[in-house]
Amino acid sequence: MENNPNAKLLRIFIGESDKIGNVPLYEALVFQAKKQGLSGATVTKGVMGFGANSKISTAKLFTISQDLPMIVEIIDVEDHIRRFVKIVEQMFEDAKSGGLITIEKAEIIRYRAMK
Repeated sequence: MENNPNAKLLRIFIGESDKIGNVPLYEALVFQAKKQGLSGATVTKGVMGFGANSKISTAKLFTISQDLPMIVEIIDVEDHIRRFVKIVEQMFEDAKSGGLITIEKAEIIRYRAMK
């Protein structure tokens, strides 16, 4: 997949409290991406944000938010990403979760494991 100018970046925006059963949705998404053979996944925790419900979540010291924003990012070739989006949508349904899914162009410059 190295030097691929036609890769895609999948971004999945969810809340920290979203779960499938007892498993955090972000964790389930990463394990599912690995199971599907995608190239890799990264989860980032936001310190502040709001979504479709317009409720602001923040990590400020004087507030205790139970639902900080989480972003799962996956880069792979387009057909792998598009197939995975269908799985993600089903996982959203199973979690009874809201969220946002985006796909963007990405150019892979380097993708190698350490030796």
